[in-house]
Amino acid sequence: MTHFKYHKISKNKKIRFIWNVYKGAPFIVFLHGFMSDLEGKKPNTFLKFAKKNKLSFLALEYSGHGKSSGKFINGNITKWNKETSTLIKKFIKKKEFIIVGSSMGAWLALKQFQEFKSQIRGFLGIGAAPEFLENLMWKKFSKKMKSETIQKGILQLKHGNYEYPITLQLIKDGRKNKVLNKKINTKITVTMVHGQKDEVVPVSYSRKVLRIFQKAKQKLVIVKNGDHSLSSQKWLKIILKELKLII
Repeated sequence: MTHFKYHKISKNKKIRFIWNVYKGAPFIVFLHGFMSDLEGKKPNTFLKFAKKNKLSFLALEYSGHGKSSGKFINGNITKWNKETSTLIKKFIKKKEFIIVGSSMGAWLALKQFQEFKSQIRGFLGIGAAPEFLENLMWKKFSKKMKSETIQKGILQLKHGNYEYPITLQLIKDGRKNKVLNKKINTKITVTMVHGQKDEVVPVSYSRKVLRIFQKAKQKLVIVKNGDHSLSSQKWLKIILKELKLII
């Protein structure tokens, strides 16, 4: 059973999170993807792994995601980044941690280096999608889609069976949160795992992330026939193997 907790960030904002601690053990911090939550296979797999290896664990649902408060359409990278760093400060304090970011979570993970670089002992990206709002959404929108977003402030973007409400403020905020143009000089292990058949985010994004870490021990694992989410049992096994190596 996963024990969820809530942390009140402000009078009307509470963030749902998982926090499991072993005294003195380093943390694994898991950051989920865009419009995802902590009910999926990945967070639970990492929690089980942490328990089995007596490692501490922290994962959160950003505002407007899962059971955290707030509307998704009011959220953006700046807000979700702030919520993430608030919980890291509060529950990890000065301890060391390995950060695991799935899709947009890898973008938010890169943002955490700005504040916690000396505490981060390793970084594992899964289908990393930094700066996806501009490059994989806005730049690919048709003229009609762009003008609808500008006029209405929002676009209902259909992708497969899902509909994503993409707001103009979200796109604009993404531009203020560039991470691919700043080198991070830290001598840690940085591993990117990416599905070969990822139709959402190209493998080149994982390569872009690795380029930032020039002094790190870099590794790119391309999962044969893997999709974007990599949440089937056999793919999760590959991810856990990489996480073990980082640890």
